[in-house]
Amino acid sequence: MKSISKVSFKEIKTKLLNNNIEIKSDIDEDEYFLSFNSINNATQNQITFFSDKSNINLLKNTKAKACIINNEFLKFLPDKTMPIIVKDTYKAFAILSNLFSKSIKSNGSISSLSSVDSNSIIEGNVQLDQFVIIRENCKICENVVIEPNCVIGPNVTIGPNTIIKANSHLLECNLGSNCIIKSGAIIGGTGFGFDPKSKDRINHIGNVIIKDNCNIGSNTTIDRAVFDSTIISKNSFIDNLVQIAHNVIIGEEAIIAAQTGIAGSTKIGKNVLIGGQVGISGHLTIGDNVKIAAKSGVTKNISDNSIIAGFPAVDIKKWKLSNIKLSKL
Repeated sequence: MKSISKVSFKEIKTKLLNNNIEIKSDIDEDEYFLSFNSINNATQNQITFFSDKSNINLLKNTKAKACIINNEFLKFLPDKTMPIIVKDTYKAFAILSNLFSKSIKSNGSISSLSSVDSNSIIEGNVQLDQFVIIRENCKICENVVIEPNCVIGPNVTIGPNTIIKANSHLLECNLGSNCIIKSGAIIGGTGFGFDPKSKDRINHIGNVIIKDNCNIGSNTTIDRAVFDSTIISKNSFIDNLVQIAHNVIIGEEAIIAAQTGIAGSTKIGKNVLIGGQVGISGHLTIGDNVKIAAKSGVTKNISDNSIIAGFPAVDIKKWKLSNIKLSKL
């Protein structure tokens, strides 16, 4: 993203109100800010935010022009820093961080160094950068951006306004609209399936479906299904270096942190939060609203609304008690 020269407080206020965030501030609407910065590095022309009470000393000494803050910490804000009072400071920060940068949009240019198969369809205002290869039976919808050195296809559909970052490989998959696929991702490759005795490989003839508004991290792999579909449901955010095996189904609004591995045919519910370096066995059912602590090993089905940790993963309260007992030995 390219930075914007400056943003007025009127733009900031409008952006927050349009996202249903109520604000309270005496800042003049014509006041402007050059960028966002951290609480300890912000300067007199920048805006910052505060949400972590362990950083009170940083807040007391900030040199930011303004700070997104809630009433609880207002008394620690220096006099020279103007407050922008909201209830949820982190959500406000997330929204405004995008206001200070121009989002990536297609320039409608197809590089002469790219290659498009004659059996594929490229719709309007698509950007294909250098050395992009579009193989057979693909459909690239309007406003898609595909950065250099990507290989797309065969049998890929990419929905409107989706961005594919450099050096990614997509095959046998359908992507929804407004997705971001970061560099080095491999989506739709053959899964890890074979007869363990003879080592004869299993031919995977399914695909991957990634629904609208998903983010897939760098060097993450999502394997296509054996027969049906590996599915990532809408609004799911998957970090870098995640492995999702064949026939896995992930529900809406999932958050999966780096180095997580999910074995084949496991079904994961809605609003699940999975910490880093979690391992999940195959053919399991993980319920809705489950939270899995980092480095956990999940070997059995997990019911809705559970919070689990450890290996094998158990209710987090039991895990903490067992650790306390072990520490006393």
